[in-house]
Amino acid sequence: MQALKIGLLGGSFNPAHDGHRRISLAALRLLGLDQVWWLVSPQNPLKSQKGMAGFTERFDAAKAIARHPKIVVSDFEARIGEQRTVRTLAALKKTYPQHKFVWLMGADNMVQLPEWQQWEQIMSLVPIAVFNRPGYTYKALNGKVALKYRRQRLKSGLKGDYRRQLADMRPPAWAFLPETTIELSSTQIRKYRDNAGNTCS
Repeated sequence: MQALKIGLLGGSFNPAHDGHRRISLAALRLLGLDQVWWLVSPQNPLKSQKGMAGFTERFDAAKAIARHPKIVVSDFEARIGEQRTVRTLAALKKTYPQHKFVWLMGADNMVQLPEWQQWEQIMSLVPIAVFNRPGYTYKALNGKVALKYRRQRLKSGLKGDYRRQLADMRPPAWAFLPETTIELSSTQIRKYRDNAGNTCS
């Protein structure tokens, strides 16, 4: 099997939206990736099950949003019965040893990362690309993760476009992508949808 550079975008995708697609396309371009896999989680352990659509509904909706040959909507976590990122990453590396993976996350998730199970192990498993998110940039770049791994942050000192080298770096390694801005979240979209449904015409 051909060795690929693959970005991993994990989450509930409740619902998937165009922001997921836009940052995936940006990751393909800026990081020189061959594919981006959307890892649709059976259930995010940090999120309530209240208001959570069923897995099949979320998975099918994600496929409808992806609409790109290099964006793969994956049920890997459902197939292995896992919802913890650290275990998912370990399983992916064992299942696909020929590939090089990069974890993709928003700046808001970087702020929350110390709440994740074995978050330092996550940092040691794969390089991480952090996408800009309005209101979270300062917190992310001055938070616990950024400070602990400040020496492992890729900056423009490397020759060429340093971000395209991220997938080849030995973790821990991470890069911040300031020009990739995520404006909407799935939570906001659900609120808009629910409010619209409650509005009488």
